[in-house]
Amino acid sequence: MPLLVRPQGDGRYELVAGERRFRAATAAGLDEVPVTVRELNDEETFELALLENLQREDLSPVEETEGVLELLRVKLKRDVKSVISLLNRAAHPERASVDNVIHSKDWEIVEDVFATIGKFTPESFRSNRLPLLSLPEDVLEPLREGAIAYTKGRAIARVKDDRERRKLLDSAIEENLSLSQIKERVARVKSRLSQGNEGEKDLNSLKGRVDVIYRRMKQSKVWDDPKKRKQLDKLLKNLEALLEVNE
Repeated sequence: MPLLVRPQGDGRYELVAGERRFRAATAAGLDEVPVTVRELNDEETFELALLENLQREDLSPVEETEGVLELLRVKLKRDVKSVISLLNRAAHPERASVDNVIHSKDWEIVEDVFATIGKFTPESFRSNRLPLLSLPEDVLEPLREGAIAYTKGRAIARVKDDRERRKLLDSAIEENLSLSQIKERVARVKSRLSQGNEGEKDLNSLKGRVDVIYRRMKQSKVWDDPKKRKQLDKLLKNLEALLEVNE
């Protein structure tokens, strides 16, 4: 495939697409390579450069997702937030407004972009790739760098505790854990955290009961009944003994 360049004047040309092929030809010591010259404005050049970048095999899922959104942003002349909103609105056929989306000029542009990329449909991109951008930043960064697989990162993100999630992420990368191993550890961490939360709830509930009883006792007429005062005195002595043991 020829390199794509655009004229810059004074006999100079700017490389638009084919940077990897150009580097390979240079490394091989080639003096000539096939070239296609096209008059392109800055916007067209940027779009073609984005498309070229999306064809790289070493792109991480996060880089690819961000690249597709950037291309859609340029083609639609919208910001990324509006692009995501457009994709989401087209995903709800039960809503009356969906016809206005999928029969619009903007949606034609969306479909043309995905047909050109050739890796996704608008729906598969929306359901499988957009959720990536909602992952915690500590998971997103190694995904962006290609340090961990997309499916593994999504599994680890299910751990909501920041400290536990980072520990699991580090272990997954250092030990090269499989997806099944990661899922097992996620389940163990979530179970342990859940048990800890239940214990904390029980403790808080017990303290709450003590506070309520204390308030009720202060307002109660138990103090006026000698028999009840005697029972209360016995309970207080037991409580005092319990506190002394734990001090």
